[in-house]
Amino acid sequence: MFFGGKSETEAPAAAAPKYTHVKIHPQVDNGIPPEKPGFAGGTLKCKCTDSPVVVEVAAQTAHNHVCGCTKCWKPEGAVFAQIAVVARDKVTVKENADKLGIVDTGAAIQRHACRDCGTHMVGRIENTGHPFHGLDFVHTELSDRTGWAAPTFAAFVSSIIESGVDPARMGDIRGRLTELGLTPYDCLSPPLMDVIATHVAKTSGKQG
Repeated sequence: MFFGGKSETEAPAAAAPKYTHVKIHPQVDNGIPPEKPGFAGGTLKCKCTDSPVVVEVAAQTAHNHVCGCTKCWKPEGAVFAQIAVVARDKVTVKENADKLGIVDTGAAIQRHACRDCGTHMVGRIENTGHPFHGLDFVHTELSDRTGWAAPTFAAFVSSIIESGVDPARMGDIRGRLTELGLTPYDCLSPPLMDVIATHVAKTSGKQG
């Protein structure tokens, strides 16, 4: 049935984005590139123009997300990092491994960064008791290939305040993340938090 020229079943028009002025990360600010079916990885290079560190990732990544924590490497001017995980046996430093050093040896994630340009190349967990042991953290933005797993959420959003972001901006920032389809969390996504909780439960004997 029509009333005033409109179908009563016609869906309302989607609201126009209102937070496009808010910058999150260069890889998502203009929309999220689609991932490619059957994508099998590529190489990552640090920011050095001479003798860059080259890391081969021989698989598609998972759990790609933007992260607001103060530990993750962010490109110049970005409010968030973008980072994903992949099985550690799929990660190999192919060139200039001697330029890598661990940023913080006391951190759970041992972030190996280029000593010259500061770019984080691989985050590795050596503690076999950690829930994410066996996964390496990588920044797929350092690849010149397209098709990597698309980011799907935002982690540790409130932590950007610790990096100097004005708390008054948080409403707009969360609004932009939501517009982009990156659900904002002040921890990790529910599936990853379930992995952590399951590991703790099994370690304590609460789960078989």
